[in-house]
Amino acid sequence: MTDLVTWAELGGSLAAIGGAAYARRAHPAAYWSTVGLPVSVARLLASYTSTMDACGLTVEPPRWRALAVKATTRREVRPVPPRRGMIRPTSTGLRLRLRLAPGQEPADVAASAERLRHAWGVHAVYVRDVKPGVVELRLVGFDVLRKVRMPRRTDTSPLRVPVALREDATAFVRDYRAVPHELVLGATLSGKSMFLRNLLAGLAAQPVVLVGIDCKRGVELAPFAPRLSALATDPEQASELLPVLVKEMEDRYDLVKARQGIAPGTPDELITSDVWGLPEDERPAPIVLFVDEVAELFLVATRKEEERRDEMVTQLIRLAQLGRAAGIYLEVCGQRFGAELGKGATMLRAQLTGRICHRVNDEASAKMALGDIAPEAVSASCAIAAELPGLAVVGDTSGGWSRIRTPHLSLADAAATCRETAHLAPDVPALAPFRPYAPPMPVKESGPLATPQPITE
Repeated sequence: MTDLVTWAELGGSLAAIGGAAYARRAHPAAYWSTVGLPVSVARLLASYTSTMDACGLTVEPPRWRALAVKATTRREVRPVPPRRGMIRPTSTGLRLRLRLAPGQEPADVAASAERLRHAWGVHAVYVRDVKPGVVELRLVGFDVLRKVRMPRRTDTSPLRVPVALREDATAFVRDYRAVPHELVLGATLSGKSMFLRNLLAGLAAQPVVLVGIDCKRGVELAPFAPRLSALATDPEQASELLPVLVKEMEDRYDLVKARQGIAPGTPDELITSDVWGLPEDERPAPIVLFVDEVAELFLVATRKEEERRDEMVTQLIRLAQLGRAAGIYLEVCGQRFGAELGKGATMLRAQLTGRICHRVNDEASAKMALGDIAPEAVSASCAIAAELPGLAVVGDTSGGWSRIRTPHLSLADAAATCRETAHLAPDVPALAPFRPYAPPMPVKESGPLATPQPITE
């Protein structure tokens, strides 16, 4: 009987271990909530002081404290770690705040993030500066980019769209008020279209004018035609649409001048205000211009096409330089974007503050996207595997960068969202000639309630 009990206990233990291993791989979120979180919290509490000491994050205690310890306990005075706040578990990890000792800085903790990750058995550790003397440690229990689940609570204020998930389990929010223009690069099947699809679906629910230039005959943007206010499907149509947008930008500047009493002859460059300073009833709706495969606007075969290209590039540069104050924003997408495209390409890229680089075919393409703002991110973007579509590296002019991944959104769902929100498209008379045709959805005819039976004698 004893042997049977022993074998039963051993079998149960092996089954539990096997189940835990399977859950860790197939359902990491469930494994973290049931097993990983308690284990990591126990490790953190048991080894906090020794881990901080090994990472060099402890300091000598104050003189009064050292004298009190010697007088009362006669123990050896040891260095003290940063004071730890309350541990807050989350569905993807846990958070805690540290109050730094005098002489420490957040960079000291960030430099030890990899050591803390191994010591506490978590997937990653990220450090965020909360306020002077206080940092927040965000511990991520598993790879959240392997299976993307967006946070339940996200900020969806005007011109702010949560479009992807960061590697620290926070939402990547595309904020046009903070980053007016953006460049999105990626090779074929890298997930660039999925990013664009999520962004369009998010903006469709807001009173924003959506304009598209898709020189691939509209195959990328045509499914969203019910929500688009204008769409150009070849370079010739784009050359007609861009001057209209520039004229709309100039009219908005005149509106700002008239409202603020600025002389009509004042150059646009000397106006420091923007349309957001106008009253809400007079403020024109913001415009977001999506340019898919921007290289198609630069490629020419004849002298006549070269002149048209130069005009389009000049107009794009003007929109990038002056459009923000007029409420016009650019989202430029392509596979490559650099000086080899022709005159004006580098100047246009310099105006695109936001940079997102998906998987690319060569290192030069990654340098085009991130090399001038975040050189350290180039190697990270080159390491993106083909088996992870939607994974990208996002950088900004501050030099910071992080990895993100876009959640899957089917084309049918995105198109349905655009059809349902078509009534939210603001009316811009100047763009009416370029509004794409959206065929009506076929109405399913309901059959008879009962199938008539043939008459038999």
